[in-house]
Amino acid sequence: MSSQGITAILLNGGFGTRSGASEPKQFLNLNGIPILAYNLLAMQKVAAIEKIIINYPDGQLDKVREIVTGYAITKPVEYVEAGDTRHASVALMLEHVTTSRVIINEAARPFVSPADFQLLIDCPAKNVSLTLPIPFTVAPVDPATGKITGSLERDKLRNIQLPQKFETADLRAAHEHAKKNSIVFTEDATLVAVAGFDVEFINGPETNFKITTPFDLKLANYMFRKETDRDE
Repeated sequence: MSSQGITAILLNGGFGTRSGASEPKQFLNLNGIPILAYNLLAMQKVAAIEKIIINYPDGQLDKVREIVTGYAITKPVEYVEAGDTRHASVALMLEHVTTSRVIINEAARPFVSPADFQLLIDCPAKNVSLTLPIPFTVAPVDPATGKITGSLERDKLRNIQLPQKFETADLRAAHEHAKKNSIVFTEDATLVAVAGFDVEFINGPETNFKITTPFDLKLANYMFRKETDRDE
């Protein structure tokens, strides 16, 4: 197992039904470029990333290969069919990791930059996630009764972002812990922390949001238009 380089896991297996699109959202064009391509191009510029492992929705392998080839990605790329859940997809992709460190990101975060990946790589912590402070009040509720059940201290909460960096051995052990205890997670920083490993956090950029809804897609297009206007 390589101790110097790092493998990038790029989650790309969802169909994005909440985006309201007729095809997986990662294939939609954003400023004339498929959303998926933004992550690939950012990873291409990070020297420490040795290999990219990318998953794909059922029946969409050729489309993913076409984007990888069309945008001249020269790093080695390995393709893995998506699992039934995000959690399962990461576990399947982990089987193909041969480096001692791994970075995870989602294709639906097109505003990620090479600097975001480098920030994680340079961080001395073995396991670390980008996060954002929560600027609004949150509270626990009981969905069955429709009642607020208490309060939470905002200063002790963070909006978990991606990308995230992990020691491969820790991430694998955490997935084994989750499997043994029949727990499914929606991201890996909490998975690793619940398994008993230290996970640090550092603040990431507000712009690195995940495209999930039609509004998110409109906002992303607006941000690119504003950027283009400034450049002209």
